[in-house]
Amino acid sequence: MGGFFGTIAKHRCTADLFYGTDYNSHLGTRSGGIVTYNQDDGSFARSIHNLDSSYFRTKFEDELDKFKGNSGIGVISDTDPQPIIFNSHLGRFAIVTVAKVSNMAELEQEMLDKNLHFAELNSGKTNQTELIALLIIQGKTWVEGIEYMFSKIKGSCSMLILTEDGIIAARDKWGRTPIIIGKKEDAYAISSETSSFPNLDYTIDKYLGPNEIVRVRADGVEQMRKADEPMQICSFLWIYYGFPTSSYENINVESVRFSLGMQMGQHDDADVDCVCGIPSSGVGMAMGYAEGKNVPYHRAISKYTPTWPRSFTPANQEMRNLVAKMKLIPNRAMLEGHKVVFCDDSIVRGTQLHDNVRTFYEYGAKEVHIRISCPPLIYSCPFVGYTASKGDLELLTRRIIKDVEGDPNAKLDKYATANTPEYNKMVEIMRQKFGLNTLKFNTVDNVVRAIGLPKCKICTHCFDGSSHF
Repeated sequence: MGGFFGTIAKHRCTADLFYGTDYNSHLGTRSGGIVTYNQDDGSFARSIHNLDSSYFRTKFEDELDKFKGNSGIGVISDTDPQPIIFNSHLGRFAIVTVAKVSNMAELEQEMLDKNLHFAELNSGKTNQTELIALLIIQGKTWVEGIEYMFSKIKGSCSMLILTEDGIIAARDKWGRTPIIIGKKEDAYAISSETSSFPNLDYTIDKYLGPNEIVRVRADGVEQMRKADEPMQICSFLWIYYGFPTSSYENINVESVRFSLGMQMGQHDDADVDCVCGIPSSGVGMAMGYAEGKNVPYHRAISKYTPTWPRSFTPANQEMRNLVAKMKLIPNRAMLEGHKVVFCDDSIVRGTQLHDNVRTFYEYGAKEVHIRISCPPLIYSCPFVGYTASKGDLELLTRRIIKDVEGDPNAKLDKYATANTPEYNKMVEIMRQKFGLNTLKFNTVDNVVRAIGLPKCKICTHCFDGSSHF
């Protein structure tokens, strides 16, 4: 996916930019970059590093002295290296994006046919952020250019643009990914995550709406385009990607996860001794489940964080499987002889869960029950860049459907609807595959209820294939 952070102040911004960007590290895995603008000499300073095998902090902390000025933007990216710096008729600027452009090839050819060119190739492929910037500068103004870009791309795009006159923030046309503005004395910040704000003394000033464009200066925020009413914010932000202390649309991530667990616990008839969350995003759900079912919470498995941060996700599938196992350490004393229900955020490929369940039994668990905070993932996401789901057949559900029906696209509406014969058969095949005593998923209705927004404002495409726009 990815996350960004920008800040503009009446004093040097380097420290806030560095730490604020770092607080988005859980959202991306591939590269990180920061750029500042020094108004004293009119210069941009930029640095980009690969994060495949290291932390954002360790890559940038030794070079912070080179970043001068009172404004800057940073990004943790799951796509291509950024920021990109441009000189155009709109002026000089740097840009970072959180985006997924599904029609890249089509737009690429269209622009090449107009004799435009791409300079920021990455492994021979066009840089997505460069393409977005080239679309924007087709407009006569920033607003016209951003609106033109939104009209051309399929997928989603939120962005920060560092100019010589402040930072322009533009939220995705349908609000699929968030942008939040923070404020403190003599400074503003713009971030994908509100968890970037507290330790830097920012308070939440504004949640940008869908398609809203603002220009942020050290002394205030100017609305360049008002927000649209229709919204399709991604529900998976609360379920998996979001940091527990973050909020989107003024709705806290941990409170949603807790509610999802409580709803399951209140209606679950499983006879269990205790509940445990699979770190990290399953913990909030498990605590809610424990309260809802009135069973104790036991930390029967712990995440080893010193060298295995959440953001460390190798591109190679075999290495991903190994890392997933190495990060989680079971506790025999809390497992042996117990009937345990484990809570997790989702099942994508199923590899990690399969290994975890085997380990739980090896460490003496009497029974293993799994509860998942969201419904089964039936559809890959065409809107947001989740590395976990690159195609339908990478989803365990679609492989099961292919085995049962002979066609991975057969009866998808039936398999996506809770308690149909097709749905129940799919879940039972999963239960047997993992060797579980019971397996249950939350429902779309429970997800909507926990988030608290109207269904029409939440994207649940990956669960039920629905998309209002």
